[in-house]
Amino acid sequence: MDMNYKVLVAEDDATLQEMLQYNLVRQGYEVIATGDGRMALRMAREHKPDLILLDVMLPGADGYEVCRMLRKEMSVPILMLTARSEEIDKIVGLELGADDYITKPFSMRELLARVKAQLRRTEMVREDASASLDGDDLLPPKRSLVMNFGNLTIDENRREVLLDGQPVKIKPKEYELLLFLVRHQGIAVSRDLILERVWGWSYDGNSRTVDVHVRWLRKKIEPDPADARRIVTVRGIGYRFDG
Repeated sequence: MDMNYKVLVAEDDATLQEMLQYNLVRQGYEVIATGDGRMALRMAREHKPDLILLDVMLPGADGYEVCRMLRKEMSVPILMLTARSEEIDKIVGLELGADDYITKPFSMRELLARVKAQLRRTEMVREDASASLDGDDLLPPKRSLVMNFGNLTIDENRREVLLDGQPVKIKPKEYELLLFLVRHQGIAVSRDLILERVWGWSYDGNSRTVDVHVRWLRKKIEPDPADARRIVTVRGIGYRFDG
């Protein structure tokens, strides 16, 4: 590992918690753990972990509530763990801001691959932000990464979306999805391709994940989300960004 990432494990099954800690530490991660939802909130706020493994069924406060509260305060990647396999449970977690979802029982190799993938994406974002600050601090970047589509502005340098000049409150995955669609403006891209490029090859979700995030984006950037003109549905394929 290039750096000592800190992972918070919130899992009330003592055996599984111990197994997760053991395997994560072997991979070089610093691990803090708890089996209680309220304690997970406290530890996340105090220790500022780089990633959180969050069980849905926690005492004190369940994983959904913990995820909802943390997402208001920080953008740390959250990977939810659950024994529930129904699609609606996955959708609830994603809508509350989880970045990934894995259903028990799972292989430790798969979980570690997902942890690594989430941390790699986080590190890429940090590197992009750092690169934009290299050189003379007060000099502007050499090329403009600001895109305008009517009253919609996307500033890649600042990772910011503006509507009528005002910042739009947007989640990291929503931003990545929007940026992917914008970079393929006018091209119909499939849900499967979006899943692969935005969520990564190791993601276990399905096309419903894309639909949920598109719905969120439309609410934030479309004049009339029910009659979308910017992110257009291409029947039988996926979506197309028209600007």
